[in-house]
Amino acid sequence: MTILEYIIYSLFFCVAPAGVIWACRRYKVLGKIGPIMVLYAIGMVIGNLPFLPEGIKSLQDMIPNVMIPLAIPMMLFGCHFTSREAGLQLKLVVSGFSSVCLAVIVGYLLFGCHVEEGAEIGGIISGMYTGGTLNAAALQAIFKIDSERFILVNSYDIIISFLYFVFLFSVGIRLFRRLYGEREKVLSAENKAEIEEQIRLAAQNPYRRLWTREGAKQLGKMLLYTLAIVAVSAGVALLMPEGWFMVVFILLLTTLGVACSFMPKVRALDLSYDVGMYLIYIFSITIASMADFSNLDLAGGANQLAFMSVAVFISLLIHAVVCRFMRVDADSMMISSVAFINSPPFVPMASAAMQNKKALVTGLGAGIVGYAVGNHFGVLMVELLERL
Repeated sequence: MTILEYIIYSLFFCVAPAGVIWACRRYKVLGKIGPIMVLYAIGMVIGNLPFLPEGIKSLQDMIPNVMIPLAIPMMLFGCHFTSREAGLQLKLVVSGFSSVCLAVIVGYLLFGCHVEEGAEIGGIISGMYTGGTLNAAALQAIFKIDSERFILVNSYDIIISFLYFVFLFSVGIRLFRRLYGEREKVLSAENKAEIEEQIRLAAQNPYRRLWTREGAKQLGKMLLYTLAIVAVSAGVALLMPEGWFMVVFILLLTTLGVACSFMPKVRALDLSYDVGMYLIYIFSITIASMADFSNLDLAGGANQLAFMSVAVFISLLIHAVVCRFMRVDADSMMISSVAFINSPPFVPMASAAMQNKKALVTGLGAGIVGYAVGNHFGVLMVELLERL
Protein backbone atom coordinates (compact mmCIF):
# COMPACT_ATOMS: atom_id res chain seq x y z
CA MET A 1 0.00 0.00 0.00
CA THR A 2 1.58 3.26 -1.15
CA ILE A 3 1.60 6.47 0.87
CA LEU A 4 -0.84 8.04 -1.60
CA GLU A 5 -3.28 5.14 -1.18
CA TYR A 6 -2.92 5.38 2.58
CA ILE A 7 -3.82 9.09 2.48
CA ILE A 8 -6.74 8.56 0.09
CA TYR A 9 -8.33 5.79 2.15
CA SER A 10 -7.74 7.72 5.39
CA LEU A 11 -9.50 10.77 3.97
CA PHE A 12 -12.35 8.63 2.68
CA PHE A 13 -13.00 7.00 6.06
CA CYS A 14 -12.90 10.40 7.77
CA VAL A 15 -14.98 12.36 5.25
CA ALA A 16 -17.56 9.75 4.20
CA PRO A 17 -19.58 10.15 7.43
CA ALA A 18 -20.13 13.83 6.64
CA GLY A 19 -21.65 12.90 3.28
CA VAL A 20 -23.82 10.25 4.90
CA ILE A 21 -25.05 12.68 7.58
CA TRP A 22 -26.00 15.15 4.83
CA ALA A 23 -27.78 12.44 2.84
CA CYS A 24 -29.70 11.23 5.90
CA ARG A 25 -30.94 14.77 6.54
CA ARG A 26 -31.70 15.35 2.85
CA TYR A 27 -33.57 12.10 2.12
CA LYS A 28 -36.25 10.82 4.50
CA VAL A 29 -35.70 7.17 3.61
CA LEU A 30 -32.05 7.32 4.61
CA GLY A 31 -32.96 9.39 7.66
CA LYS A 32 -35.19 6.59 8.92
CA ILE A 33 -32.41 4.06 8.40
CA GLY A 34 -29.88 6.22 10.24
CA PRO A 35 -26.24 7.17 9.58
CA ILE A 36 -24.69 4.20 11.37
CA MET A 37 -26.63 1.62 9.35
CA VAL A 38 -25.81 3.43 6.08
CA LEU A 39 -22.13 3.66 7.02
CA TYR A 40 -22.03 -0.02 7.88
CA ALA A 41 -23.57 -0.86 4.52
CA ILE A 42 -21.01 1.29 2.69
CA GLY A 43 -18.15 -0.14 4.73
CA MET A 44 -19.20 -3.73 4.10
CA VAL A 45 -19.37 -3.10 0.36
CA ILE A 46 -15.91 -1.53 0.40
CA GLY A 47 -14.49 -4.35 2.49
CA ASN A 48 -15.53 -6.94 -0.07
CA LEU A 49 -14.25 -5.14 -3.17
CA PRO A 50 -11.66 -7.22 -5.06
CA PHE A 51 -9.22 -4.37 -5.70
CA LEU A 52 -8.50 -3.21 -2.13
CA PRO A 53 -4.76 -2.88 -1.47
CA GLU A 54 -3.30 -5.61 0.73
CA GLY A 55 -1.80 -3.18 3.23
CA ILE A 56 -5.12 -1.52 4.09
CA LYS A 57 -5.55 -3.75 7.16
CA SER A 58 -2.99 -1.67 9.07
CA LEU A 59 -5.12 1.43 8.45
CA GLN A 60 -8.29 -0.43 9.39
CA ASP A 61 -6.70 -1.46 12.67
CA MET A 62 -5.28 1.97 13.44
CA ILE A 63 -8.38 4.14 12.92
CA PRO A 64 -10.66 2.37 15.46
CA ASN A 65 -7.85 2.38 18.03
CA VAL A 66 -7.68 6.17 17.70
CA MET A 67 -11.39 7.01 17.37
CA ILE A 68 -12.73 5.13 20.42
CA PRO A 69 -10.39 6.59 23.08
CA LEU A 70 -11.18 10.09 21.79
CA ALA A 71 -14.93 9.51 21.50
CA ILE A 72 -15.56 8.13 24.99
CA PRO A 73 -14.63 11.25 27.02
CA MET A 74 -16.17 13.63 24.48
CA MET A 75 -19.55 11.95 24.62
CA LEU A 76 -19.54 12.01 28.42
CA PHE A 77 -18.49 15.65 28.87
CA GLY A 78 -21.98 17.07 28.38
CA CYS A 79 -23.76 14.57 30.63
CA HIS A 80 -25.69 16.05 33.56
CA PHE A 81 -25.49 13.80 36.60
CA THR A 82 -27.86 15.43 39.12
CA SER A 83 -29.80 14.33 42.20
CA ARG A 84 -33.14 15.26 40.64
CA GLU A 85 -35.62 12.41 40.89
CA ALA A 86 -32.79 10.34 42.33
CA GLY A 87 -35.15 7.76 43.83
CA LEU A 88 -36.90 7.06 40.53
CA GLN A 89 -33.64 6.99 38.59
CA LEU A 90 -32.14 4.54 41.06
CA LYS A 91 -35.09 2.19 40.66
CA LEU A 92 -34.89 2.39 36.86
CA VAL A 93 -31.15 1.79 36.77
CA VAL A 94 -31.32 -1.15 39.18
CA SER A 95 -34.21 -2.68 37.25
CA GLY A 96 -32.69 -1.99 33.82
CA PHE A 97 -29.24 -3.38 34.56
CA SER A 98 -30.51 -6.42 36.47
CA SER A 99 -32.99 -7.16 33.66
CA VAL A 100 -30.27 -7.08 31.00
CA CYS A 101 -28.01 -9.17 33.23
CA LEU A 102 -30.64 -11.91 33.66
CA ALA A 103 -31.72 -11.81 30.01
CA VAL A 104 -28.12 -12.07 28.74
CA ILE A 105 -27.49 -15.01 31.06
CA VAL A 106 -30.61 -16.80 29.76
CA GLY A 107 -29.67 -16.02 26.16
CA TYR A 108 -26.11 -17.20 26.72
CA LEU A 109 -27.18 -20.52 28.25
CA LEU A 110 -29.64 -21.15 25.40
CA PHE A 111 -27.73 -19.80 22.40
CA GLY A 112 -24.64 -17.76 23.26
CA CYS A 113 -22.62 -20.70 24.53
CA HIS A 114 -22.80 -22.17 21.01
CA VAL A 115 -21.34 -18.99 19.46
CA GLU A 116 -17.61 -18.42 19.00
CA GLU A 117 -16.48 -15.77 21.52
CA GLY A 118 -19.97 -16.03 23.02
CA ALA A 119 -18.99 -14.68 26.44
CA GLU A 120 -17.30 -11.63 24.88
CA ILE A 121 -20.36 -11.01 22.68
CA GLY A 122 -22.48 -11.28 25.81
CA GLY A 123 -20.34 -8.57 27.39
CA ILE A 124 -20.64 -6.36 24.32
CA ILE A 125 -24.43 -6.61 24.09
CA SER A 126 -24.66 -6.09 27.87
CA GLY A 127 -22.91 -2.75 27.40
CA MET A 128 -24.86 -2.01 24.23
CA TYR A 129 -28.27 -2.69 25.82
CA THR A 130 -27.55 -0.59 28.89
CA GLY A 131 -25.59 2.14 27.10
CA GLY A 132 -25.27 2.32 23.33
CA THR A 133 -23.05 2.01 20.26
CA LEU A 134 -20.25 3.84 22.05
CA ASN A 135 -20.14 1.20 24.76
CA ALA A 136 -20.30 -1.64 22.24
CA ALA A 137 -17.38 -0.15 20.32
CA ALA A 138 -15.36 0.35 23.49
CA LEU A 139 -16.01 -3.21 24.64
CA GLN A 140 -15.10 -4.55 21.20
CA ALA A 141 -11.74 -2.82 21.62
CA ILE A 142 -11.34 -4.34 25.08
CA PHE A 143 -12.20 -7.91 24.07
CA LYS A 144 -10.67 -7.72 20.58
CA ILE A 145 -13.31 -9.91 18.95
CA ASP A 146 -13.20 -10.52 15.18
CA SER A 147 -14.44 -7.62 13.06
CA GLU A 148 -16.84 -9.91 11.17
CA ARG A 149 -18.40 -10.96 14.45
CA PHE A 150 -18.77 -7.35 15.53
CA ILE A 151 -20.40 -6.49 12.20
CA LEU A 152 -22.95 -9.25 12.82
CA VAL A 153 -23.64 -7.85 16.28
CA ASN A 154 -24.44 -4.42 14.84
CA SER A 155 -26.35 -5.79 11.85
CA TYR A 156 -28.57 -7.95 14.04
CA ASP A 157 -29.00 -5.10 16.49
CA ILE A 158 -30.53 -2.98 13.72
CA ILE A 159 -33.05 -5.71 12.89
CA ILE A 160 -33.93 -6.42 16.53
CA SER A 161 -34.18 -2.72 17.44
CA PHE A 162 -36.57 -2.17 14.53
CA LEU A 163 -38.84 -4.99 15.76
CA TYR A 164 -38.58 -3.61 19.31
CA PHE A 165 -39.79 -0.19 18.16
CA VAL A 166 -42.59 -1.67 16.05
CA PHE A 167 -43.91 -3.51 19.11
CA LEU A 168 -43.48 -0.63 21.56
CA PHE A 169 -44.99 2.12 19.41
CA SER A 170 -47.80 0.06 17.88
CA VAL A 171 -49.23 -1.75 20.91
CA GLY A 172 -46.66 -1.54 23.70
CA ILE A 173 -47.52 1.93 25.03
CA ARG A 174 -51.22 1.20 25.43
CA LEU A 175 -50.60 -2.34 26.63
CA PHE A 176 -48.18 -1.42 29.42
CA ARG A 177 -50.31 1.52 30.58
CA ARG A 178 -53.31 -0.76 30.80
CA LEU A 179 -51.37 -3.50 32.61
CA TYR A 180 -50.00 -0.92 35.03
CA GLY A 181 -53.54 0.35 35.65
CA GLU A 182 -52.83 3.83 34.31
CA ARG A 183 -54.97 6.00 32.10
CA GLU A 184 -53.80 7.32 28.76
CA LYS A 185 -51.60 10.36 29.29
CA VAL A 186 -52.74 13.37 27.28
CA LEU A 187 -50.65 16.53 27.16
CA SER A 188 -51.85 20.06 27.05
CA ALA A 189 -51.24 21.98 23.83
CA GLU A 190 -48.39 23.85 25.57
CA ASN A 191 -46.57 20.70 26.68
CA LYS A 192 -47.08 19.06 23.32
CA ALA A 193 -45.56 22.11 21.61
CA GLU A 194 -42.55 21.91 23.94
CA ILE A 195 -41.95 18.29 22.98
CA GLU A 196 -42.22 19.15 19.29
CA GLU A 197 -39.69 21.94 19.81
CA GLN A 198 -37.34 19.48 21.55
CA ILE A 199 -37.60 17.11 18.60
CA ARG A 200 -37.03 19.97 16.16
CA LEU A 201 -33.88 21.10 17.95
CA ALA A 202 -32.59 17.53 18.06
CA ALA A 203 -33.08 17.26 14.30
CA GLN A 204 -30.93 20.31 13.55
CA ASN A 205 -27.42 19.84 12.22
CA PRO A 206 -25.05 20.67 15.11
CA TYR A 207 -21.92 20.28 12.96
CA ARG A 208 -22.49 23.64 11.27
CA ARG A 209 -21.50 25.36 14.50
CA LEU A 210 -18.03 23.81 14.30
CA TRP A 211 -17.26 26.18 11.43
CA THR A 212 -17.94 29.24 13.59
CA ARG A 213 -15.43 30.96 15.88
CA GLU A 214 -17.29 29.73 18.96
CA GLY A 215 -17.35 26.18 17.58
CA ALA A 216 -13.62 26.24 16.84
CA LYS A 217 -12.89 27.36 20.41
CA GLN A 218 -15.05 24.54 21.77
CA LEU A 219 -13.28 22.01 19.56
CA GLY A 220 -9.89 23.14 20.80
CA LYS A 221 -10.93 22.93 24.44
CA MET A 222 -12.56 19.52 24.16
CA LEU A 223 -9.49 18.15 22.36
CA LEU A 224 -7.27 19.50 25.12
CA TYR A 225 -9.35 17.89 27.86
CA THR A 226 -9.72 14.65 25.90
CA LEU A 227 -6.02 14.29 25.14
CA ALA A 228 -5.22 14.91 28.82
CA ILE A 229 -7.63 12.13 29.83
CA VAL A 230 -6.18 9.79 27.20
CA ALA A 231 -2.63 10.50 28.41
CA VAL A 232 -3.48 9.89 32.07
CA SER A 233 -5.48 6.73 31.28
CA ALA A 234 -2.73 5.32 29.06
CA GLY A 235 -0.05 6.16 31.64
CA VAL A 236 -1.88 4.31 34.41
CA ALA A 237 -2.79 1.39 32.13
CA LEU A 238 0.87 0.92 31.18
CA LEU A 239 1.61 0.19 34.83
CA MET A 240 -0.81 -2.74 34.85
CA PRO A 241 0.18 -6.39 34.28
CA GLU A 242 0.42 -7.67 30.71
CA GLY A 243 -2.96 -8.21 29.11
CA TRP A 244 -4.76 -5.65 31.27
CA PHE A 245 -3.80 -2.50 29.36
CA MET A 246 -6.92 -2.14 27.21
CA VAL A 247 -9.35 -3.01 30.00
CA VAL A 248 -7.86 -0.48 32.42
CA PHE A 249 -7.43 2.10 29.65
CA ILE A 250 -11.07 2.05 28.53
CA LEU A 251 -12.50 1.96 32.05
CA LEU A 252 -10.31 4.90 33.10
CA LEU A 253 -11.40 6.85 30.03
CA THR A 254 -15.01 6.31 31.06
CA THR A 255 -14.43 7.14 34.72
CA LEU A 256 -12.44 10.31 34.03
CA GLY A 257 -14.96 11.38 31.38
CA VAL A 258 -17.76 11.14 33.94
CA ALA A 259 -15.65 12.98 36.54
CA CYS A 260 -14.99 15.84 34.11
CA SER A 261 -18.71 16.17 33.38
CA PHE A 262 -19.10 17.63 36.88
CA MET A 263 -16.85 20.55 35.90
CA PRO A 264 -19.02 23.45 34.65
CA LYS A 265 -16.43 24.53 32.06
CA VAL A 266 -16.32 21.04 30.58
CA ARG A 267 -20.07 20.49 30.69
CA ALA A 268 -20.54 23.79 28.84
CA LEU A 269 -18.93 22.21 25.76
CA ASP A 270 -22.31 21.31 24.26
CA LEU A 271 -20.77 20.21 20.93
CA SER A 272 -18.65 17.50 22.53
CA TYR A 273 -21.31 14.79 22.20
CA ASP A 274 -21.77 15.46 18.48
CA VAL A 275 -18.02 15.51 17.81
CA GLY A 276 -17.68 12.23 19.71
CA MET A 277 -20.56 10.78 17.71
CA TYR A 278 -18.81 11.73 14.47
CA LEU A 279 -15.78 9.76 15.63
CA ILE A 280 -18.11 6.81 16.19
CA TYR A 281 -19.32 7.24 12.60
CA ILE A 282 -15.70 7.04 11.39
CA PHE A 283 -15.24 3.96 13.53
CA SER A 284 -18.41 2.41 12.08
CA ILE A 285 -17.45 2.64 8.41
CA THR A 286 -13.88 1.57 9.14
CA ILE A 287 -14.77 -1.47 11.21
CA ALA A 288 -17.42 -2.48 8.65
CA SER A 289 -14.83 -2.37 5.88
CA MET A 290 -12.94 -5.14 7.69
CA ALA A 291 -15.74 -7.65 7.11
CA ASP A 292 -15.09 -10.59 4.82
CA PHE A 293 -18.39 -12.36 4.17
CA SER A 294 -16.65 -15.37 2.69
CA ASN A 295 -15.50 -16.29 6.20
CA LEU A 296 -18.80 -15.83 8.04
CA ASP A 297 -20.19 -18.72 10.10
CA LEU A 298 -23.90 -18.71 9.22
CA ALA A 299 -24.81 -21.31 11.84
CA GLY A 300 -23.06 -19.31 14.53
CA GLY A 301 -24.74 -16.19 13.19
CA ALA A 302 -28.20 -17.71 13.71
CA ASN A 303 -27.36 -18.48 17.33
CA GLN A 304 -26.00 -14.97 17.73
CA LEU A 305 -29.25 -13.48 16.40
CA ALA A 306 -31.27 -15.60 18.81
CA PHE A 307 -28.91 -14.67 21.66
CA MET A 308 -29.41 -10.95 21.06
CA SER A 309 -33.18 -11.29 20.55
CA VAL A 310 -33.53 -12.97 23.93
CA ALA A 311 -31.37 -10.26 25.51
CA VAL A 312 -33.65 -7.48 24.21
CA PHE A 313 -37.14 -8.86 24.60
CA ILE A 314 -36.62 -10.85 27.80
CA SER A 315 -34.94 -7.84 29.39
CA LEU A 316 -37.96 -5.71 28.44
CA LEU A 317 -40.28 -8.26 30.07
CA ILE A 318 -38.20 -8.50 33.25
CA HIS A 319 -37.82 -4.71 33.40
CA ALA A 320 -41.60 -4.29 33.12
CA VAL A 321 -42.26 -6.79 35.92
CA VAL A 322 -39.61 -5.38 38.27
CA CYS A 323 -40.72 -1.77 37.69
CA ARG A 324 -44.34 -2.73 38.36
CA PHE A 325 -43.25 -4.38 41.61
CA MET A 326 -41.31 -1.22 42.61
CA ARG A 327 -44.34 0.94 41.74
CA VAL A 328 -42.66 2.75 38.86
CA ASP A 329 -45.13 4.21 36.37
CA ALA A 330 -45.50 2.66 32.92
CA ASP A 331 -44.09 5.60 30.97
CA SER A 332 -40.92 5.79 33.08
CA MET A 333 -40.43 2.07 32.60
CA MET A 334 -40.84 2.30 28.81
CA ILE A 335 -38.76 5.43 28.29
CA SER A 336 -35.90 3.98 30.37
CA SER A 337 -36.10 0.74 28.36
CA VAL A 338 -35.73 2.77 25.16
CA ALA A 339 -32.77 4.64 26.67
CA PHE A 340 -31.05 1.40 27.68
CA ILE A 341 -31.82 -0.69 24.60
CA ASN A 342 -31.55 2.02 21.92
CA SER A 343 -29.50 4.74 23.69
CA PRO A 344 -30.52 8.32 24.68
CA PRO A 345 -30.77 9.77 21.11
CA PHE A 346 -33.98 7.75 20.68
CA VAL A 347 -35.56 9.10 23.88
CA PRO A 348 -37.12 12.27 22.34
CA MET A 349 -38.84 10.17 19.69
CA ALA A 350 -40.26 7.84 22.33
CA SER A 351 -41.34 10.77 24.51
CA ALA A 352 -43.24 12.26 21.58
CA ALA A 353 -44.92 8.92 20.85
CA MET A 354 -46.03 8.74 24.50
CA GLN A 355 -47.07 12.41 24.53
CA ASN A 356 -45.41 12.68 27.92
CA LYS A 357 -43.04 15.58 28.46
CA LYS A 358 -41.78 14.41 31.86
CA ALA A 359 -40.66 11.10 30.41
CA LEU A 360 -38.05 12.94 28.32
CA VAL A 361 -35.91 13.92 31.32
CA THR A 362 -36.41 10.52 32.95
CA GLY A 363 -35.25 8.66 29.85
CA LEU A 364 -32.22 10.85 29.26
CA GLY A 365 -31.16 10.46 32.89
CA ALA A 366 -31.36 6.68 32.71
CA GLY A 367 -29.52 6.61 29.39
CA ILE A 368 -26.71 8.79 30.70
CA VAL A 369 -26.10 6.34 33.54
CA GLY A 370 -26.05 3.57 30.94
CA TYR A 371 -23.41 5.41 28.94
CA ALA A 372 -21.30 5.96 32.04
CA VAL A 373 -21.53 2.45 33.52
CA GLY A 374 -22.06 0.33 30.40
CA ASN A 375 -18.36 -0.38 29.84
CA HIS A 376 -17.81 -1.50 33.43
CA PHE A 377 -20.97 -3.61 33.30
CA GLY A 378 -19.90 -5.30 30.06
CA VAL A 379 -16.52 -6.30 31.51
CA LEU A 380 -18.17 -7.75 34.63
CA MET A 381 -20.68 -9.69 32.51
CA VAL A 382 -17.90 -11.41 30.58
CA GLU A 383 -16.32 -12.52 33.85
CA LEU A 384 -19.71 -13.89 34.94
CA LEU A 385 -20.54 -15.65 31.66
CA GLU A 386 -17.15 -17.35 31.49
CA ARG A 387 -17.93 -19.00 34.81
CA LEU A 388 -21.29 -20.46 33.75
